[in-house]
Amino acid sequence: MKPEIIVVLGIFIVFITLEVIFTQFFSKKEQVKGDGWVDLLSTLMLTLVTQPLVVAGGMGIGALLFSGHADVLKTWHWLPVLGLFLVFDDMTQYWWHRITHATPWLYKLHRPHHQAEYLSIRIVYRNNIFYYFLMPGLWFSGILIYLGGGWVYAGYIIVKMSVIYGAHSDLRWDRHLYNIKALAPLMWVLERTISTPATHSAHHGKYAADGATHYKGNYGNLLFFWDILFGSAKITRQYPEEFGVENLPDTSVAEQLLWPVVRAKQPALDPAE
Repeated sequence: MKPEIIVVLGIFIVFITLEVIFTQFFSKKEQVKGDGWVDLLSTLMLTLVTQPLVVAGGMGIGALLFSGHADVLKTWHWLPVLGLFLVFDDMTQYWWHRITHATPWLYKLHRPHHQAEYLSIRIVYRNNIFYYFLMPGLWFSGILIYLGGGWVYAGYIIVKMSVIYGAHSDLRWDRHLYNIKALAPLMWVLERTISTPATHSAHHGKYAADGATHYKGNYGNLLFFWDILFGSAKITRQYPEEFGVENLPDTSVAEQLLWPVVRAKQPALDPAE
C-alpha cells in the first residue's frame, strides 16, 4: 500500500474516531433503515474496487495516448503539476458534481449522497457505484500519474481528502474559528478557498427556505474557489437544521447502489424539487 494511501486512511480513521467520541456515529438520529448498509457498501466499493480500477484505467489510457512520454512530469516544478491536478481533477469534479445535479438520470447516480438526512464522515463516499466510474477527474488523475505526476499527487490527495472529510463531518471545526475575532481575515479567505463544514453543509440542506441551504450550489470538493469563480457560491456561516432532499421519493438500498441495473417503479425524479 502506498504511503499516501496509508496517510489518507489514517486521517479517515481519525475522523471516525472523533465522531464516535463526540457524535452518534453508529446511530444517527435522522438515519433510516438501510442507511448503514448504503454508507458501508458504497465506501468499500469505491476504496477497494472503483477508484483503483479507474485510476489504473486512466494510466492505461495515458500509455496509449502519450506513449513514450511516461514520467515527463517528473522534470517539472511541483507547482505547475499541482495546477494540472487542480484543473483536471478538482475542477472537473466540480463540473461533474454540478452536471449531475442538473441532469435527472445522472442525479440517480448521485442521489444516495443526498438521500442521507445527516452529515457525517460516513457519507463521504456514499454514491451509486457507477458514479465514480464515470467521474472524469479520476481518469484524468490516472493519466497525469502515468505522465509522472504521482509524486505531486501523493501530497495533493492527502490535502484534498482531509478537506473533504472535514467538510462532511458533523464536527463543524469552522464554527469555533468563526468565533475568534483575530481570525476573521483568515476565515474570510479560507471559506472562499476550500470547502468548509458551513459551505458544504449548505449544499446538503433539506429546505431552501431555511436561509442556509444552497442545494443548487456549493459544489466544490477541495476548492470552494470554483463556486466563487463559476457563480454557484453561497456563504452564510450558518448550518441547516435538517439535511436531505425535499420531496425525494422513497427508494431501496439496492436501487441507491445499483441503478440503473436495479430500478424501482416510481415517479420521475426531478433534482430541482
